Amino acid sequence: MSKSAAENGGNRVNGRLPAGLKPAVARVLERALEEREISADEAVRLFSASGRELQALLRVADELRRRAVGDVVTYVSVRNINFTNICYTGCRFCAFGRRLDDPDAQWLSLAEVADRAEQAWQAGATEVCMQGGLHPRMAGSHYRDLILAVKERVPQIHVHAFSPFEIWYGARRSGVSYADFLTALKEAGLGSLPGTAAEILDTEIRQQLTRSKLSAEQWVEIITTAHRMGIRTTATIMYGHVDGPRHWAEHIALLRDIQRDTGGFTEFVPLGFVHYNAPIFLDGLARPGPSVGENLRMHAVARLMLHGFIPNIQVSWVKLGPQLAQRCLQAGANDFGGTLMEETISLSAGADYGQHMRPREFRCLIRDIGRVPAQRNTLYELLRVYETRPAPAQPDAKPGAFESAFSRVRLRA
Repeated sequence: MSKSAAENGGNRVNGRLPAGLKPAVARVLERALEEREISADEAVRLFSASGRELQALLRVADELRRRAVGDVVTYVSVRNINFTNICYTGCRFCAFGRRLDDPDAQWLSLAEVADRAEQAWQAGATEVCMQGGLHPRMAGSHYRDLILAVKERVPQIHVHAFSPFEIWYGARRSGVSYADFLTALKEAGLGSLPGTAAEILDTEIRQQLTRSKLSAEQWVEIITTAHRMGIRTTATIMYGHVDGPRHWAEHIALLRDIQRDTGGFTEFVPLGFVHYNAPIFLDGLARPGPSVGENLRMHAVARLMLHGFIPNIQVSWVKLGPQLAQRCLQAGANDFGGTLMEETISLSAGADYGQHMRPREFRCLIRDIGRVPAQRNTLYELLRVYETRPAPAQPDAKPGAFESAFSRVRLRA
């Protein structure tokens, strides 16, 4: 067993907390171990944990993860397709958007999107995740056309597409309700929605991040409408900019309330703010993303607050890097995210951990912390559970289908 795996095994609290903790923190952790609901006020207290209290928090989160989902760590084979970066919203945390006349503005044709989906399928992907900027000349019907183009080329692939902001935009451009717009997308082959564009579901914070984006109330309305229609979504938070523990706790509590009502979230994905090229940071108005401790606390506190509601907590390896992602997987998280194949939003912001993680790399990182790797689909159905240790490699072994197919992919700018 690796050192990290041994340390992880030693982290199990088995229902008992170490002695000497601050009483206020110990009481909250005891409630969590009793599987009682943690309030936003209690979560704020945990977000300030340090030293022995922080270690206890991480161990309790890991214990609740074990109770909820066991020792399996999942990943999904997916290709991101950002079909356009043309956007005039002006989000101050975003470095992705371009104007029509910018030299690096991008607009993929329907055929190019379908090509990328087909390449992904041939390379072993089970999902495409499509999101893009709000192009000022794009018809609302283009969202449906994108789905149809992909499904006509690759009928079997799962289409996970369009943030609530894109749903708002498409419905507005089409002059229809959110429900009618989502119905058209579902009939075209939409499988699920990414719950991005949430950032922090607090009006004051959202006004600092962007004045033109949909409100927290609109985000909730679109998400709950999708859930009522049988369209599952993810849930996200973007943290580490102009926000703080109170905002984080209330954001997660709101997601929990939605899940209590609809049951429509498949996972919770904490997304640390990538600051390097973000206008709000360059203007001196935001801090440089979350600290290591804040990343660990976020995943741990989310596990405590969402226990019994959302079983899956994903790490964003693109934002955390592989090693910190491993640590978060030992602090309450259970999903490593996706292969991505290409990713331009975090890359534009200055993230430097790459755009593609091969399945065998996921499996190696998962085994290194003493856990069991498994490939899943978008809705968390397990497709294959792997041995804890791989079989010995054959000297003349050829690359797997995923790698050999992907090696032929040439990504157009």
